[in-house]
Amino acid sequence: MKALLLLLLTQLCSASLVPEREKDPEYWRAQAQETLRDALQLQRLNQNVAKNLILFLGDGMGVSTVTATRILKGQLQNGKGEESLLEMDKFPYVALAKTYNTNAQVPDSAGTATAYLCGVKANEGTVGVSAGATRDHCNTTKGQEVTSILRWAKDGGKAVGIVTTTRVTHATPSAAYAHSASRDWYSDGEMPPDALEGGCKDIARQLVENIPDIEVILGGGRKYMFPKNTSDVEYPHEDKHRGTRLDRRDLVQAWHQAKPPGKVAKYVWHRRDLLALNLSRVDFLLGESWHPRVPWPQVGALGDPLAHPGVLEWPGKAKQALHEAVELDRAIGVATRLTSARDTLSVVTADHSHVFTFGGYTPRGNPIFGESLPGGAQSWGHPGDIPVMLMVPPPPGLAPRQSDVDRKPFTSILYGNGPGYKIVAGERENVSAVDFAHADYQAQSAVPLRQETHGGEDVAVFARGPMAHLLHGVHEQNYIPHAMAYAACIGSNRAHCNAAARPAASSLLPFLALLFLLC
Repeated sequence: MKALLLLLLTQLCSASLVPEREKDPEYWRAQAQETLRDALQLQRLNQNVAKNLILFLGDGMGVSTVTATRILKGQLQNGKGEESLLEMDKFPYVALAKTYNTNAQVPDSAGTATAYLCGVKANEGTVGVSAGATRDHCNTTKGQEVTSILRWAKDGGKAVGIVTTTRVTHATPSAAYAHSASRDWYSDGEMPPDALEGGCKDIARQLVENIPDIEVILGGGRKYMFPKNTSDVEYPHEDKHRGTRLDRRDLVQAWHQAKPPGKVAKYVWHRRDLLALNLSRVDFLLGESWHPRVPWPQVGALGDPLAHPGVLEWPGKAKQALHEAVELDRAIGVATRLTSARDTLSVVTADHSHVFTFGGYTPRGNPIFGESLPGGAQSWGHPGDIPVMLMVPPPPGLAPRQSDVDRKPFTSILYGNGPGYKIVAGERENVSAVDFAHADYQAQSAVPLRQETHGGEDVAVFARGPMAHLLHGVHEQNYIPHAMAYAACIGSNRAHCNAAARPAASSLLPFLALLFLLC
């Protein structure tokens, strides 16, 4: 009798999860026909020359993260979530990029940045140099330097910019301007004596010296720009924010001094100062906070997503990562509305994945974290004494089945490794006894590590605009900047470019923006 009751309840709950319109086969047929009509339109290729290039880079944004972000976005908008569309989902062309480094099956952010910015695969831990350079060995750098698409755009007469929510000297953005045998050489205070004696430059110094006419630089890592022990302007009493430079140079001052006479260069360190600027009267902008990453609960209150886009690499903290990925999606939406696909090539991709996964046969609309979200599933009852069968209905955020090994529930979001591994009284921690909906909850992992690792699978590449069709199928990651450069007629591959192919002149300044969101 109990089994029959459970079966009936299961059937009733499953039926209630299906939106009424989705029960009609015509809904799905009409949807498919509309998608087919859109696909047929793509036969008319956009072969304009791209006046503008925008690269959105979600650090660690694997395909599983994209899917989970889509569900969260939909639930935040009062939907079930699965049927939602991210802004990047609306881009007509999608490819996969192989992310391995020349010496690593599972890559790091430095080697991958060199690939998708400089067009050359490289060793892990190195930025802006070929695989001929060895990590941490300064004497292998000379002659191995490779230039980035930012340099190609600058040489092509375009204005360029870098916007990141991590340190500007972090591995991901630094490959746009630096050449370093170590991603960790943020300032000379982090460099070993042999590297200093060998004449290698720290990354912050290269930011100021290598391409001094970058029009826009927004990010974090302020302390690497100032002399050692200099008090921070925002956190004057905190030692960890003090300057780190051993050469006693003030690189912000050096940045100002490198600008041509008559040009207006502005440095800001607070959002209010940024918003107060009359940008029509500013030629160069450098904005550096201590670190622009903000915990998720604060993100929504900050306004313009381009000022505070998202960050994905939170070790095992899925809630932080996914909410910030939603912020990235907002930034993509803003850029899409402000530009035209006729003359702007926008590309969204990731440097690598993470060992993030979600599964467990969760029902449609299940709140992806555990709290009751607007429009998502309502507060579920406790599964009680149903050990392995379908929980009717399951607690939000939990898979509908308990483990058939240890008879404990598990969250739908899990990690392959990381700090979420916990053993309590000799057994896996019972997640029903903890607040797994908390913003700082670290999801359970299979293998204990202090820091969760990257994943080695391919990452998605979304493209919209001129020559976006060049990004299709499965590519080596280093192909991305070559395709973008071809579209914009910059770099070495310009044989196809001629005056007839160029779009009509516009009052907008030709621009390359590298937005490293989620580093």
